[in-house]
Amino acid sequence: MTGWDHATDFLVVGSGAGVVGAVRARALGKDVLVVEKSELFGGSTCMSGGVMWLPHNPLMRRESVPDSVDAALAYFDTVVGDAGPASSPARRLAYINSGVEMVEFLESEGLEFRRCEGYSDYYSGVRGCEGGSARGRAIEAKAFDRKRLGPWQDSIRPGVSGGLTVYTGEAGPMMLMRTRIGLAVLARVGLRTALGRIRGQRLVTNGAALTARLLQVLLRQGVDVWLESALKDLVVQDGRVIGAVLHQNGRDVRVRVREGVLLAAGGFARDKEMRERHAGGRPTSDRWTSANPGDTGETIRIAMAHGAATDMLDEAWWMPSWIMPDGTPTMCLSERSKPGAVIVDAAGRRYFNEAVAYQEAGQRMHAHEREFGGAIPSWLVVDSRHRTHYPFGMSPPGRTPEEWITSGAMKRADSLEDLAGRCGIDAGGLLKTVERFNRFAAAGADEDFHRGEGDHEKYYGDITHEPNPCLGPVSKPPFYAVALYPGDIGTSGGLLCDEFARVLDTDGTPIDGLYATGNCTASVMGRKYLGAGASIAASAVFGYVAANHASR
Repeated sequence: MTGWDHATDFLVVGSGAGVVGAVRARALGKDVLVVEKSELFGGSTCMSGGVMWLPHNPLMRRESVPDSVDAALAYFDTVVGDAGPASSPARRLAYINSGVEMVEFLESEGLEFRRCEGYSDYYSGVRGCEGGSARGRAIEAKAFDRKRLGPWQDSIRPGVSGGLTVYTGEAGPMMLMRTRIGLAVLARVGLRTALGRIRGQRLVTNGAALTARLLQVLLRQGVDVWLESALKDLVVQDGRVIGAVLHQNGRDVRVRVREGVLLAAGGFARDKEMRERHAGGRPTSDRWTSANPGDTGETIRIAMAHGAATDMLDEAWWMPSWIMPDGTPTMCLSERSKPGAVIVDAAGRRYFNEAVAYQEAGQRMHAHEREFGGAIPSWLVVDSRHRTHYPFGMSPPGRTPEEWITSGAMKRADSLEDLAGRCGIDAGGLLKTVERFNRFAAAGADEDFHRGEGDHEKYYGDITHEPNPCLGPVSKPPFYAVALYPGDIGTSGGLLCDEFARVLDTDGTPIDGLYATGNCTASVMGRKYLGAGASIAASAVFGYVAANHASR
């Protein structure tokens, strides 16, 4: 076939964690091209905490943190269970073993990581779940000076930490601003941030640090990186993907690909039509998502048009969220785990453990809405002690912006009865629920949902609060409430792949020359989120796996 505008060995579509595949392919001596449809590099990874959940990783071994492949597989088995081919035994084993190799490889390329000590697996210590790590399997990139990227330093998508040089692994203890632990972390973060500015550095952490470090390696390796270059179609000949059509600067560019195309361009959280089509009748809205603005699903649709199979398109990385006065969704994470907080439906009933992993929290909201109604929205109710002691959204302890109240984004009342009226909650149901909840808080044991038993629940609780770091009475007026929706940080269903990251067709046969990773695929994690950075890690690992297979 003639008429090619460019040729390469390995094409990576998307610029998030999946570009690990580009780094690996170039290290194996291949000619590589990375294309990103937006004007900024980094995708959803850059907007994330940038943590990677990697069992038995080299940093754990160096610090003598116990782990094993068998423990990780037991954790998969007891938490994820049978989730279909996307989370097959072969895919799980490839993820664990290749993750170890990938970290060693990235370190050899100059990437620097740190362990997130104490950032426990999300189901460690939870009843019926085995193999979890209380100390955590998460790692993250060390702080990086964007100036080292030269002319590319302003082409990185903005991160999540604003002007602070704070690690994701520090976020939990930093929320305890009134304690010695929290103050110590705040001081460390403040000093790191100040020193960076004094030295004239442009330090980034979290997902921005990971993507900036990956971009630095790509540029050093001489890899071509094209921004504002959107995938328009794949070119298939005799059943094999041999190229791609990109839309760039108002024209189509045909790229010949000799060894493989890796799709790593995210899911469809921002595509209203796809969300509604795959929601299964559940309430859904792109107004509730905090996903990358480019998460519009065309990569999945293009692959499906060429016969690709899909799975779990009804699933997402759910994140309970409340809506700010300007309409922006705000993720609700640590607030619901702290003492003095309870979540109820419209009838005032408590229906799940508020401190569970965010994906499961969203699933519980959907399930309750489907069975009983009144869960979308649900209501997070906190008392004044909670507002005095803990941050809420981006507001520090003790400060509640008046705009939140006057706009109705947050409700405030001097009694629970009055608060119920302002929220449209059944007052009698709320009073009955809070009375029972407060008895649990006094005893330190949640008889209904076991809140505070899991290690991750304790991590986001208040370790200075006894007898249970997650349970405290909702008793001190005034009381506050926000409406919670099943927001998300991206979809987690998509193209079905095998253990080599090859995209499968509807007959279960690999599509020759086509690979995929990240949120455009059905996740190896199934319908669970196993630990901090599970999605970012899987994207990086299967990008690495794809490069190895294509290069063979």
